[in-house]
Amino acid sequence: MFAIYLILAIIAGYKQYHHHSYNNYLIFKYVYWHTTDLQNLYHNYPEYFDSNHYGPVFSIFIAPFALLPDGFGCILWNMANVCILLWGIYSLPISINKRTIIAWICAHETLTALFSFQFNIALTGIILLSFAYLIKKKEIQSAFFIAFGTLVKLYGIVGLAFFFFSKNKLKFILGCFIAFGVLFALPMAISSPAFVIQSYGDWYHSLAHKNDLNASLTSFQDISLMGIVRRVSGDVSIPNTPFLLGGLVLFGLPYLRIDQYKHLGFRLMLLASTLIFTVIFSSGSESPTYIIAFAGVAIWFIVQQKPKKGWIIALFIFAFIITSLSPTDIFPRPVKEFIRLYSLKALPCVIIWLTIIYQMMKADFESYLIAENE
Repeated sequence: MFAIYLILAIIAGYKQYHHHSYNNYLIFKYVYWHTTDLQNLYHNYPEYFDSNHYGPVFSIFIAPFALLPDGFGCILWNMANVCILLWGIYSLPISINKRTIIAWICAHETLTALFSFQFNIALTGIILLSFAYLIKKKEIQSAFFIAFGTLVKLYGIVGLAFFFFSKNKLKFILGCFIAFGVLFALPMAISSPAFVIQSYGDWYHSLAHKNDLNASLTSFQDISLMGIVRRVSGDVSIPNTPFLLGGLVLFGLPYLRIDQYKHLGFRLMLLASTLIFTVIFSSGSESPTYIIAFAGVAIWFIVQQKPKKGWIIALFIFAFIITSLSPTDIFPRPVKEFIRLYSLKALPCVIIWLTIIYQMMKADFESYLIAENE
């Protein structure tokens, strides 16, 4: 699997570089250079189109690639991202065969993200690692990945959803405080304290502005539950807040089943729920973001009892076709455009997420799988 993923990373990086289609990489690269030059990280610059939306600590992560020629940097950036994703997948406490199946299921969605040089590939791995280390009672490592993911792209904060699975909650809390403190200050090593503090304020305003732009009916973003409603109704004024509040209530309901916490199947279902929730309730979600959600779909599918029921298989196939394959040339252009305009890439993930919530509220997970040495 590592060889296959690395080949995908190299092919995607090489192709996009030679077609001069690597604007995202340039945005990432200049986060480092603008940090060292003490320039605002969130302005539009002539070196690239669009603007940066990543936190200041990203400057440290991208630094080794930014120092290389763009061709090498593009390819190695993609390779690093898939390595972190596979590290996360293969850290899950399930059998090696099931981990490999998850990797196969995620491969096509990974390729979609690779063509855009998306950090979401690595971020998926980071969320998986925050879960896996917590389950393995390595609270400090889990705290580090939560802090890192959060300070790079906010989505990483969803790792806190696994807090109640921690055996040593005090150690975990202290680990989070230390990790957040160290990573918050780390970019100061290549800039200055005043610049980094100012950059966090600029980051907030950048994200708020981006959120307003995402609601456009023609945007390539807002592929979310709210996006479906806004675009089907044609009303861009529909706010996110009611959806987020309703989603948080549903997301939190399974926590009431304390007696199920000890079952790995229940924990993995919460992981799947968290990965999908992160994407379908974000107005910033675009097609390459769905590597995060599709990892959740893969985990949900693997957790199901054998033999898998027909409707489970049908729902998974529906998700693979509409969510993963719809941006490809398998679909005629008018169909692809219809799916994009109405944010329908999100629809199967929304249905699966609601299914996960139902299963977590009803099922006895003592009979669901799963042992690491299975």
